[in-house]
Amino acid sequence: MLLIASTAHANDISVAALFTGKAVLVINGGAPRTVSVGQSTPEGIRLISADSSSAVIELQGKRQTLTLGSSGRFAGGGGSASAGSSGSVTLAPDARGHYMTLGQINGGTVQFLVDTGATAIAIPSADARRLGINYLNGQRGYTETANGKATAYRISLDTVKVGDITLYNVEAVVLEGDGLKIALLGMSFLNRTEMKRDGQALTLIKRF
Repeated sequence: MLLIASTAHANDISVAALFTGKAVLVINGGAPRTVSVGQSTPEGIRLISADSSSAVIELQGKRQTLTLGSSGRFAGGGGSASAGSSGSVTLAPDARGHYMTLGQINGGTVQFLVDTGATAIAIPSADARRLGINYLNGQRGYTETANGKATAYRISLDTVKVGDITLYNVEAVVLEGDGLKIALLGMSFLNRTEMKRDGQALTLIKRF
């Protein structure tokens, strides 16, 4: 997801689930994929070992140990996003034209879908609980989802990080139930960036 230098891509890997001998990996913000020990992904990332507590992955002879919900970065290979200068990130669309990226909320890893139609960052309650967000103390209300009306809690996030952009005190809503499947990177974050399109690439540049 990130560029260590302006001319060298990196592979960002996060662990979505762990099993004995298998791990569910999210690579460069793509769809989760199950990898067995000894297998390699098309990006050349090999799973060395995995159990219920951690996974050891290898790329080009370099190894990292990742725990559930953590992420690592390997230089080399392709990526769906880059961060060239400080305070910016460039995203490439997936096969459906959606801009998805790994980010961090209060230091915990989360996968975002960029959504200019969302007034604020929106987080599924399952992700909020995993990230340790005590959203029940937020302002309670209701919102409409594809599955009907859902209870929503308005909160403020301490930090939100995407690429080289880190913002503080970002407004968000947490949605109860299954109406929201993935966190939305909404306008409470995007309004604090300058958005530029170059072909299919979308670049976000931090403004304040």
